[in-house]
Amino acid sequence: MKKIKVKTRKGVARRFHITGSGKVMRRIQNRRHLRRNKSKKAIRNYRIPVEVKGPYAKKIRRMLGLN
Repeated sequence: MKKIKVKTRKGVARRFHITGSGKVMRRIQNRRHLRRNKSKKAIRNYRIPVEVKGPYAKKIRRMLGLN
């Protein structure tokens, strides 16, 4: 039986990345506008990527053509 190649979902590829150890990382929301109302600490913390966990990470890996 021939294995079918899966095309990468380009929108997902732009939003998420996989680390060397295999974690799925994403950016944090709420950074785009209305920033003057947010604390400086909050704005700084938005820079740090966050790991996606559970079934969502599995779905994202599948959309990236992994697994």
